[in-house]
Amino acid sequence: MEHAMALRTDAGTEEAYGPGLAEIYELVYAARGKDYAAESAEVTALVKERRPDASALLDVACGTGGHLAFFRDHFATVEGLELSEHMSAQAERRLPGVRVHQGDMRDFALGRRYDAVSCMFSSIGYTRSPGELNGALAAMAGHLVPGGVLVLEPWYFPERFLPGYIADDLVRTEDRVTVRVSHSRRHGDDVPIVVHYIDARKDAGIRHFTDVHRMRLFTREQYETAFERAGCSVEYLTTGRFGCGLFVGVRA
Repeated sequence: MEHAMALRTDAGTEEAYGPGLAEIYELVYAARGKDYAAESAEVTALVKERRPDASALLDVACGTGGHLAFFRDHFATVEGLELSEHMSAQAERRLPGVRVHQGDMRDFALGRRYDAVSCMFSSIGYTRSPGELNGALAAMAGHLVPGGVLVLEPWYFPERFLPGYIADDLVRTEDRVTVRVSHSRRHGDDVPIVVHYIDARKDAGIRHFTDVHRMRLFTREQYETAFERAGCSVEYLTTGRFGCGLFVGVRA
């Protein structure tokens, strides 16, 4: 049940490890078998059921572009938004011609609107308060055309959170072994997830570093209220592919 997306890491970690953090992120989730293609296809279907002529999509907190790589098969124009400089750079390298804006999902203005906005990988859990949640949804909805579709993958609802959860990954390649272990603990609705990495490479030796993901638990009602305040209808869909379900809204 650990959250995946390293949208807002501690600044010291990202500065110290730089592009390597984005590289490890990709290694870990490739090893987990995350199916970006199938997830992107499911989100696309939800969008086009509600707006059949949708042709432009913005993926908020796009990370290294895992979903964008497949969204561009379904939409004429795709763009991304990502706070991490190294993640956005990695996305642009893997997706030539796709624009990735560097910005904070809580408050951004790109000067254009899209038929669809997505926010995947439970990245919304990085907002720190109901006010920040409302701000993020308002910013996303503000980039939709009237009738545009907003698809949001939430993080866990409070009643589903398992305190003390430990996640572990071991990734082996011909010249590299990477270990990732994390532990999460709940303090009210705040959940700091402490992550330790050991990265051993034949050409660089062994490096160890620690990252802290500071997450927030929101209720279903808080998500729905944020959609409504942003001027969108909202429905919550349970789906086997997305363990936390999906919220789908349409801008009035």
